[in-house]
Amino acid sequence: MKRRAFITLLGGAAAAWPLGARGQQRERVRRIGVLMPFVAGDPEAQARSTVFAQTLQQLGWTVGRNLQIDYRFAGGEADSVRQYAAELVALAPDVIMTVGNLTVTPMQQATRTIPIVFTNVPDPVGAGIVQSLARPGGNATGFTNFEYSMSGKWVELLKQIAPHIKRAALLRDPTAAAGIGQFAAIQGVAQLLDVELVPLDLRDTAELERSMAAFARSANSGMIVTAGGTGVRRDLIIRLASRHKLPAVYPFRYHVKDGGLISYGPDTLDPVRRATEYVDRILKGEKPADLPVQAPTKYELVINLKTAKALGLTVPDSLLARADEVIE
Repeated sequence: MKRRAFITLLGGAAAAWPLGARGQQRERVRRIGVLMPFVAGDPEAQARSTVFAQTLQQLGWTVGRNLQIDYRFAGGEADSVRQYAAELVALAPDVIMTVGNLTVTPMQQATRTIPIVFTNVPDPVGAGIVQSLARPGGNATGFTNFEYSMSGKWVELLKQIAPHIKRAALLRDPTAAAGIGQFAAIQGVAQLLDVELVPLDLRDTAELERSMAAFARSANSGMIVTAGGTGVRRDLIIRLASRHKLPAVYPFRYHVKDGGLISYGPDTLDPVRRATEYVDRILKGEKPADLPVQAPTKYELVINLKTAKALGLTVPDSLLARADEVIE
């Protein structure tokens, strides 16, 4: 081949190469870490994972094409949360999403550089996760799930559905910053309604069972379950309430779906959708420090009539009329 013809052929091939290769080039794959407090098979964990994946797809992200998601399920154990937080950080994801109050602080302790989007955290300012709601300022932002004053409504609901209640076991994790704020709000309303509160620590299962058995020996007793660490132990909590015939109010719908009596609190799936939009914005270049922490937009009252019947309770018509969902 003559030199001039070779150069012409080579030049033509070079010009044509980008067009041919363009279809073969793979899209950049971004990586997301997700840390949940639930066990992997928990229906609530599955529901949130589904909403997360569906919302990402609606925003143009597809696992295997331009996205990889690494899930970790801690099962409510503090040691597992810390272990999985370290594992996710070691994978160097572009952003991490955490679910619940138990996961975000260990995750932030594990990294101050990887962006974190949290959901269902009652008081991120009080817990030191962000500097302010409007300007988070660090590597974390997300969505709260409670105004502490709202916690007082749990006492009101307990008295409405079981007017005979004089004492209420208050299940909480005393190490959680959220528990302190909720307790103050609940205590204020309980005093007005002449309900004695008996705080019970839910971290130790055996101790909780003993404490609950001793508490339930007194008549006119009920139970209030706070937010923060209770979701992953709901099977135990609901079982104890049933065993001791205790009317109980819970913070989330999934408690009542699993057999609890009544709940009032924010929709747990809507914040996942909104948090996924934050994840998308961060992947596209925005900083968590500039994305304001947002409050819930939907609260729901859910009543389980089957459980009410088992407890010998008649739910007032006024309460049924206000319910967003009645499980029969």
